[in-house]
Amino acid sequence: MARILLIEDSPTDTAVLTQWLERHGHQVTASDNAEDGIAICKRERPDLVLMDVVLPGMSGFHATRALAKDAETAGIPVIIVSTKGMETDRMWGMRQGAKGYIVKPPSEDALISQVNQVLAG
Repeated sequence: MARILLIEDSPTDTAVLTQWLERHGHQVTASDNAEDGIAICKRERPDLVLMDVVLPGMSGFHATRALAKDAETAGIPVIIVSTKGMETDRMWGMRQGAKGYIVKPPSEDALISQVNQVLAG
């Protein structure tokens, strides 16, 4: 079981992704914006972060870069989960420090597979 931080501003997406992750034995904490998500990440040190891109205030790309560059959080892998499905978006997300990139809406199998792959290192 992993402790996963979900940074997602859509209540519907938060509910669905949380249900899937919990069904597979993970513990989920959610934040609806990047700034709070970064603070939670520093405080709770989750095993993995699932990051939306389009968020109020700071974007998920910026938040991913902030987590990757901070010595306190650099070891926590981030998977971006976004409606931004262009190859340039995926490449940019990975350049910000993400370890994975999933285009919304994901299937449960695709999400869990990516989570397990990143957690396995």
